[in-house]
Amino acid sequence: MDSQKEDSLLHKYVRIAAVVSLYWIVSISMVFVNKSLLGGASMGEKDAPLFVTWFQCVVTVLACIALTQIAKLFPRFVTFPEIGSLEWTRVKKVLPLTLMFVAMISMNNLCLKYVGVAFYYVGRSLSTVFNVAFTYLILGQKTSMSAMMCCGLIIGGFWLGVDQESEAGSLSIVGVIFGVLASASVSLNAIFTKKVLPVLDGSIWLLSYYNNALASIVFIPLIIISGEMHAVFKILSEESTHFWVLMTIGGLFGFAIGYVTGLQIQVTSPLTHNISGTAKACTQTVLATWWYSEKKASLWWLSNIIVLGGSMAYTRVKQLEMKASHIVARPLMSGKDKV
Repeated sequence: MDSQKEDSLLHKYVRIAAVVSLYWIVSISMVFVNKSLLGGASMGEKDAPLFVTWFQCVVTVLACIALTQIAKLFPRFVTFPEIGSLEWTRVKKVLPLTLMFVAMISMNNLCLKYVGVAFYYVGRSLSTVFNVAFTYLILGQKTSMSAMMCCGLIIGGFWLGVDQESEAGSLSIVGVIFGVLASASVSLNAIFTKKVLPVLDGSIWLLSYYNNALASIVFIPLIIISGEMHAVFKILSEESTHFWVLMTIGGLFGFAIGYVTGLQIQVTSPLTHNISGTAKACTQTVLATWWYSEKKASLWWLSNIIVLGGSMAYTRVKQLEMKASHIVARPLMSGKDKV
């Protein structure tokens, strides 16, 4: 019996490790591809970050439809839920998540556009802090002083990173603002995802399909309002095959990240998802400084270490708190059983 429990626990750990690793690979690859597509702050007449994001949503929808057909042709090898027209009853319940999803991917891409891949980590490091804030504001759950101190460390590391970017002359205020907004939307998206999944029978694929199908509609007025149409026409008339291949690859990564993000939240929790994203971004930072041959000051690296340390400490604090509450709850349950 104990052996079966150990095997089951080992299987669970292996599954979580595999899902988290997959999330890291897809997410890091997507960041580098998107940075190549979005360019820097001055893209001239072809500056259309929302169009790039919209295109990724469309590719995801097409990928879902394609997989549905492939699953019908080869049911023994491919399993995929039946995808058809959007059901209005589900649309009404998924739409709030979609709006948050649109905000999240837009802010992420806009932050990446204005800051380097190396600073992208620190620029979006406040997701844990926002998770604590929204847990209190939305769910009414208070946070311990120990956890609050960990959040203080993260905020301190964030400000040190901003200061060091300023010292190096590479600080983008706009990029930092988008990074803060991205952190907030990532936390809200994780909370909303956990609530909406049951509406779609717990299917990550259906969630990805609904989210991106609705997002591709929501993005159209946003592209028009933002004044990107001129840039879109310029891109359509002048860009090479290489650009569209890269756009398609970025879209496929967008399809994959939607799935692995939802899967990671499903097999772990919104909090663990945020912590995993922070740790992944640290690895991403090291890769970016190597790839782009960037030299950073010691204090710049210290800011990354502080943020990572604060995030890991927060995870440990929450783990101990959950363990303590579980120990307290067990005698209470035993007492009820005796009565």
